[in-house]
Amino acid sequence: MSESLVIVDGVSKKFCKQLNKSLVYGIQDLITGIVGNSKERSLREAEFWAVDDISFELKRGECLGLLGHNGAGKSTLLKVLNGLILPDRGRVEMRGRVNALIELGAGFNPILTGRENIYNNASVLGLTKAETDSKLDEIIAFSELEEFIDTPVQYYSSGMKVRLGFSVATHMEPDILILDEVLAVGDAGFRIKSFNKMMELMKNCAVLFVSHAMPNVARVCNKVIYMDHGKNLYFGGDIHKGIDMYFDKFESEISNIESNEGADLENFKLNDQDPFESLVQVPYGQEFSIEFDVMVKNTNSKSFYVAIQITDKDLKIVANFLTNKFSPNFTVENNNRIKVTFPEILLIDGEYAITYFVIENNENTHHYTYLANYRNYTKFKVTGLKENVYASVFLKGDVYQNGKLLKK
Repeated sequence: MSESLVIVDGVSKKFCKQLNKSLVYGIQDLITGIVGNSKERSLREAEFWAVDDISFELKRGECLGLLGHNGAGKSTLLKVLNGLILPDRGRVEMRGRVNALIELGAGFNPILTGRENIYNNASVLGLTKAETDSKLDEIIAFSELEEFIDTPVQYYSSGMKVRLGFSVATHMEPDILILDEVLAVGDAGFRIKSFNKMMELMKNCAVLFVSHAMPNVARVCNKVIYMDHGKNLYFGGDIHKGIDMYFDKFESEISNIESNEGADLENFKLNDQDPFESLVQVPYGQEFSIEFDVMVKNTNSKSFYVAIQITDKDLKIVANFLTNKFSPNFTVENNNRIKVTFPEILLIDGEYAITYFVIENNENTHHYTYLANYRNYTKFKVTGLKENVYASVFLKGDVYQNGKLLKK
């Protein structure tokens, strides 16, 4: 059985919302500690629990995802685990070498070069110069910063700092690796390489991973904790349950009108059913239609087209459809009733969300303007295919405006 590298037992950390009271409480706690009175205090005025009674174990070979809204206590918990702040109660046990990338550029001296910062970070972790020398070329190559490695870090972009920080953190052979949302800054190519590196590291270490990108969590984590206002509401290996709890908390946020300055979308129908009354079910391989009204607000607009994006439960994009790829742009009318019909839906069983983009294309300047973005606005469920495979399709269908089929 794999050894436990991280043991967290009833950890709590409180903060004060007001600076003046925080200073007074700090002095009181210092005196209490000196006289040896270990009696635990209840919350005082303006205090709150940022982390409240969190317990879990993490073994070698496991990756734990920390989920929750901003302010749920995730970063505070990571700082307690990394020893940056002490808990007010509870016990933390970290076994082995710990490497953390909690904040962008944390641990870097801005006036030193990338190469010098590598040696600084390695020495803090207890590596000798000879050990660092043996890893230096590999660290630089992974970060793809060969050309700038002898440039002061203060001149690095945020993406370059992420590359260097992640490369250093993962090549020092840590037993415990802590990552807090840092990969959100890197470009797509580096993120893919980083996730592959994390999967490789998980064979020999334990990883704590904080991210608001649920596809990333589903891809690398085999355990999750869902936190809300410092409390642990779920801990376990059912990744989808943790993700569902996260999305349920943000239901009004993730299924929202992200932008509608240029157009409003109304009267949605999926297979002639109202998707807001009940979850529309679509048999695998059967026809699927999406219908809605587009009211363009800009009277100067002459034409537009619609992009439809379908994502699965982990927010991975599984299908895209652009109406202008198969038909002319829609002309702007007083009432634009848009209908897209796909002859067959080829997605595995499960729930899916649809995002709608309304886009104006200025033919003179070739400039694209997003008139509306209704993100994850309607949902449907595919049934009838019992295979455990991943399907990604490019949809092709018939496009209608006000009941009239547009010519291909």
